[in-house]
Amino acid sequence: MKVRVTVNGVAHERDVEPRLLLSDFIRHEIGLTGTHVGCEHGVCGACTILWDGAPARACLAFAVQAEGHDIRTVESLAQAPARLNALQQAFQDSHALQCGYCTPGILMTMTAFLAENPKPTEDEVRHALSGNLCRCTGYQHIVDAVLLAAERGA
Repeated sequence: MKVRVTVNGVAHERDVEPRLLLSDFIRHEIGLTGTHVGCEHGVCGACTILWDGAPARACLAFAVQAEGHDIRTVESLAQAPARLNALQQAFQDSHALQCGYCTPGILMTMTAFLAENPKPTEDEVRHALSGNLCRCTGYQHIVDAVLLAAERGA
């Protein structure tokens, strides 16, 4: 099947198998490897992207379902290769990652969250993070980073 989808502002058209997952389309067909695949069941949040502005699990959708939709991946966040956006910079400043595998999904989830809730409380951040699993950090530095980004006006 032919699929036409906009990813990070760039239109892509490919012939794909109808059962190709959106996460695999993003990683293997387009070559954007920032979207990580963890559980492949929509539980861990590592593959979170923004689908028409809302967080979605790329491992739970077929590429053909994204036809005509606007998809944003973690690669869309940095304004330039050497210039992080405010949320990414807050993650760096707060030491909010260790292995980094979960980070792209968390960044995308928190990007949408901060757009809707620019002045969150710690409890609101923790609730918004509840769908993203991190096995390394214990979450405190991630929460600190999100609150710092909000304070900086991310």
